[in-house]
This record gives sequence, C-alpha cells and structure tokens, in this order.
Amino acid sequence: MKKINLIIFFLAISYILPAQNADSLSKANLKKPDEKSALKYNINADGSHYIQATFLNQTWFRFNENNAGSTQFQKSAPTSFDIGLRRTRMQLFGQIDDRTFIYFQFGQNNYNNTFNAPTSATSGSNTTYAYGNRKLAPFFHDALCEYRLSKGNQLKIGGGLTVLNGLSRFSQPSIGTIMTMDVPVFLQYSVDQIDQFDRRLAIYARGQIKKIDYRVYMSDPFPIGSNGATPAALSTNATFVNTILYKQGHGPGIHKQFGGYVAYNFFDNEGHTTPYMTGTSLGNKKIFNIACGAVYQQAATWRQTLDANGVVKDTVFDNMLHLSLETYLDMPLNKEKGTAINAFAGYYNTNYGKNYLRYNGIMNPATGSNATNMVQSNAYGNALPMFGTGQVVYTQFGILLPKKLLGDKNGQLMPYLSGQYADYFALQNKPMVVVNAGLNWLINGHKSKLSLDYQNRPTYFKEGSSIKAGSRKSCITMQYQIFF
Repeated sequence: MKKINLIIFFLAISYILPAQNADSLSKANLKKPDEKSALKYNINADGSHYIQATFLNQTWFRFNENNAGSTQFQKSAPTSFDIGLRRTRMQLFGQIDDRTFIYFQFGQNNYNNTFNAPTSATSGSNTTYAYGNRKLAPFFHDALCEYRLSKGNQLKIGGGLTVLNGLSRFSQPSIGTIMTMDVPVFLQYSVDQIDQFDRRLAIYARGQIKKIDYRVYMSDPFPIGSNGATPAALSTNATFVNTILYKQGHGPGIHKQFGGYVAYNFFDNEGHTTPYMTGTSLGNKKIFNIACGAVYQQAATWRQTLDANGVVKDTVFDNMLHLSLETYLDMPLNKEKGTAINAFAGYYNTNYGKNYLRYNGIMNPATGSNATNMVQSNAYGNALPMFGTGQVVYTQFGILLPKKLLGDKNGQLMPYLSGQYADYFALQNKPMVVVNAGLNWLINGHKSKLSLDYQNRPTYFKEGSSIKAGSRKSCITMQYQIFF
C-alpha cells in the first residue's frame, strides 16, 4: 500500500505543479532528440512530431583466461579466443503528437560460437546430446507507449515492456553511449531471471521537476520457469521462486515489484526522450547529480530451513529489497581543447534473501567444466559471482583527451578505469573485487568507436563447507561499435 501511495504522490505533485517555462519546453525540449544527424522522418513541419530509427552493433574480439577446469565442447580449455556480437540492436521511436511517445527496441545479445551450444550428459559409456538452435536469438527488448500529461517534462505516464526501474542509472543504461567496455551488469539485478534481459512489463511515471529527475514503477515479474533454463533446486540458499511448484501449494503466488529512482541535478538536466540514461555525453553537457533508488518485491525468493539434525524443516520466503546511493559527473573541462571528465560512484545494499548468490559470465566462451569443487555448477569460463545478497561499491573514472592529440578529424582518445568491490554473505564475506582498465578511440564519437579493455577478476572454489579464493584471471577484449 505504501508503494501505491508513493506513486500517487508523485503523480499528484507533478500534475499540479505549474509548468516551468511551458512554451519553451513544449517547443524546444520536446521538439526532437539531441542527435543532429539522425535517421528521422518529420511528421509535421517543425520536426516536433517525428519517427526516428537507430542501429547499433558491438563486435567483440576476446582472449580470456578461463576459470580452472573449464571446457569448451567437452575439451579442456584453460584459455580461449572468441569473436562475438555483444549487442545487436535496432530502435524505432517517435513523438506521434504533442503528448504521445512510442518506443520499440529489437535485437539480440551475447552471440558467439557457444550461443545455444549443444549440451551433453554421460551415463556409463554413453553420451547423449541436447541440441540448441543458434538461429533463435532476436527478441523485443522494449515496447512501450507513453503519454505526457504536463506541458513540459514534469509528468509522463507509460506502460509496456521497458527497461525503466529503480536501482541505478546503470540498471537502465543507454548502452550506445557507455564509457567503459561494458556496463556493471550486477546492477541489472534480476537479468533474465524474472525479467526479459533487464526489461519488465510495467506501468510507470517519470519526469523532471526543475532540477529533480524521478521515475517510479510497478511491474509484473515473469515466472523464472519461463526463462528457458532449468530453475535452481530448492536449498538452504535463497533462489528465485519456481512458480511451477506454486501449483503444488508451496507458495503465495508472484507478487508485483515496485521501485523508484530520484536524482537531483546541480547543473544541466539530463536528456528525457527515452527512459534510458546516458553513459557519457563526451563534454556536450554539464551534468552533476546525486541519486538514490530502491526496488522491492515481496516473497521473491525461497529457501529451505533445517532442524538440528539437518533434516528439511520448512520452506520460507524472503522479500527482495535493493537500495542505492550514487553520484554521477559528466562535463567538459576545456571546450577549446575538447576535453571532458566522466566519473561515477555508487553504494548498493542488495538483499535477495539469505545467502543468495548467482554466477554469470558475459557471452561465456566456455560450455562446461570438469572441476569438482566449483561454487556453482555454471562457474566456468569467465563467470564470476556477479549477483548476491550483501553490499557492493562500484566506481568508474575517465578523461576525454584533447582533440589535437591525434590530429584533425582523427577522433579522440578516452582512457578509463573502473572497479567493483562486493561483500556477499554466500562467499563467506570474502571480498569480490573486479578491476577494468581501458581505452576508447572515439573515431566519430560514439557513432564509430574502437575500445580496448583489460579485466582482472577473482575465482573461488569449495573445500568442504568452506569457500576459498582461487587464482585471479584476466581477459583482454577489443570492441568495435557502430551506432547511428
């Protein structure tokens, strides 16, 4: 009830507030997106009503030190080299009239030679294979309708399949404009578990009231049994509820998810065309804000409790509650030289339920493991304990170097550093530290960008009931991005 009241409060305040510079907002801020050379068809004479298309492709060339015991198609693979499509996307969106906005995104992700690879099971001397299908990949990421109730950007109401959520700006990132090689994926907290690649069926309100940028939503989570993978077995560690077993009388049903994110901008307001949040504007804006967010879902996970003899006693449900506090800086340093700075820092208290832990490997180059001491069955390749109940700190920093460094019309360089520190209870409070260092060659801004990234990550293994830290592994990735 409190969450519903919060949504009503934001809607009411936004609606009754007088429009700030209403005439200029309706004709300037709402006229067209920031891109000046876009694939755009004007519906009316002044371009305030339009349809626009964008296309993005991120190709990765990667050398990875795989986790101990990793295999690729049943052969030992201590290292690997792969070529893949991290993201291939098409967007279509437009301002249909003064108040109506529509947005679609279609594409695929993490497509390399292990995508939907055959899986095998061995029984005695016989091996059977379950074959995948590499051609079934693209899907709708977003499909939403939005109506602007205010004269300016104060209040927009929307619904559909959307990335909009409440935890972080990197939970809803404009991936074509990110500074680092990739986003901190742990902030896409339930990716492909109870959502569709970080998108959810939701109704939402978002807007900008003077210097305050806000968004609140209520979503209808997907059952984990529909994500195409076998749900984790019920154990003493929390996992997302398997709704198939709900039918056997074990649970209360799938609850709605609520969330909100509020940022205060000290200088310029951020763009507000789509729900996505910019990675870096490369010095084209002066942005500095502080923000906080929250995500809540009742009885999102479940686990077993044991009696004194270690026998299963009961099945209990845990609420999911994530809280965040973050700050973001993106502004020019010297406009003549074309230099700029980008910095971000965030603190996150992530609570999925007791001892929740999930390994994940981005576009994993391995297909299995022959190790017998893995923390989880999918802890092979480049997988790491990405999601968990505990506390996380993430930061990144980058500098856009002078235009003249490479000569006229040769683009600009932007080196960066990022780091993640996580303290997850399921790792028995052993620190989980991931460090990335990279360099972007912005040949034509984000439209044509070549990036080189070095990552150093931890590994872990089980020794009896204890979890131990293993050797650290490295990964070198080159990406070429085209975005227009």
